[in-house]
Amino acid sequence: MKQRDNRIGHIVRLGGGVADIRFEQALPAISHRLVTLTDPEIVIEVAGLPGKGIARGLVMNPTADLRIGLAVRDTGGPIDVPVGEEVLGRMFNLFGETIDDGPPLPDLPRRPILRAPVPLSERRVEGKIFETGIKAIDLLSPLERGGKAGLFGGAGVGKTVLITEMIHNMVAEYDGVSLFCGIGERSREAEELYREMGEAGVLENTVMMFGQMNESPGVRFRVGHAALTMAEYFRDDLRRNVLVLIDNIFRFVQAGSEVSGLLGRIPSRVGYQPTLGTELADLEERICSTDRGTMTSIQAVYVPADDFTDPAATHTFAHLSASIVLSRKKASEGLYPAIDPLKSYSRMLTPGTVSVRHYRVARAVRTTLAEYEDLKDIIAMLGLEELSEHDRATVRQARQLERFLTQPFFSTEAMTGSKGRFVTLDETLDSCERILSGDFADRDEGDFYMIGSIEDLAEPEETTDAA
Repeated sequence: MKQRDNRIGHIVRLGGGVADIRFEQALPAISHRLVTLTDPEIVIEVAGLPGKGIARGLVMNPTADLRIGLAVRDTGGPIDVPVGEEVLGRMFNLFGETIDDGPPLPDLPRRPILRAPVPLSERRVEGKIFETGIKAIDLLSPLERGGKAGLFGGAGVGKTVLITEMIHNMVAEYDGVSLFCGIGERSREAEELYREMGEAGVLENTVMMFGQMNESPGVRFRVGHAALTMAEYFRDDLRRNVLVLIDNIFRFVQAGSEVSGLLGRIPSRVGYQPTLGTELADLEERICSTDRGTMTSIQAVYVPADDFTDPAATHTFAHLSASIVLSRKKASEGLYPAIDPLKSYSRMLTPGTVSVRHYRVARAVRTTLAEYEDLKDIIAMLGLEELSEHDRATVRQARQLERFLTQPFFSTEAMTGSKGRFVTLDETLDSCERILSGDFADRDEGDFYMIGSIEDLAEPEETTDAA
């Protein structure tokens, strides 16, 4: 009984989602989970120890019962979540509670959400390409199996649509477990994604975890760690490959900024928290591959005001093996996916990693598009007719390539009426080689818009001849 009393404290101050709790004897450690003695429990995570006998914590799930004087119990450890095969096919919140109206979970072992990353000596690099079926990505920014890829873009350029398409294309073919983590995103998107994955028949190998937009900053700040705890169980204990999809990493940084402000820390550049780099590294460094299994991650990253020098974007760039940059200019021209081929990069696109043919074609495509970019000012001032024959051929091929790198998505079929296309890397390479060799010099650039492989281009021509 005495031990229990040592762990009981009382709230002495409340303000803005932060609670100060006085403990008469033993103080809880930082990151410990405190719970109120009410029903339902209110969870408070210790974030600081500002004075003698005082613990300052973030209120995770405030209710009307929260008040000064309320008794609080130290659970003796951080927030934990259930792990096991039984979590597959289910949707969770930060506390490991199911939010999908399914049957209750059996009694599963639980693990704390805050864990140290794998030591460097135990990590390994896979060095293989993860094929997505999306032409622009597989050709110019190939993803690494066991690596981290980021989808960067401002509001409304198609980050969530692209990550949804990757889920559709990759999860169905993936031989491991998929885990989707929604950080600060809209509940509408979560519900749609859950329903679509159920209809596609891939939900039974997927775990979903959400810290939604309307929840407290503490929840949005910790939900990524909770998702990775489940992912690490599948990688380390069950020795399975794991695909982690996160939407959106910027919301994690934003939640950290809100938490920092609540705790009274002085902000640094552009209003971000002074601990931004460390907090992001604590999350990102847990995503790695070992001898027991690979962990591949694809992350959407919102870029505020399309400013790629924003600290949230620049700190995220440093952790990634591939960066896919989405362009508002291309989106305004209707070129979807609106990937900027000249700003996107992948460390996989080297002769020793991809095939010599892939490297050669990707270099030729990028060079053609870069030359066209340089010629745009001349075309705007003098017109296309003033260019040399070689430059006109370059412009024609570049415009054909720009439109060929668009693609109808499975995830947008209902809105566009166009059937989605999965294009293999070999089909993409064949198609680009034929465009670059001038096989289609007589074809209008619009014919290449929203097709799959170059084989789709021949269909209307054959129909005309038959008529």
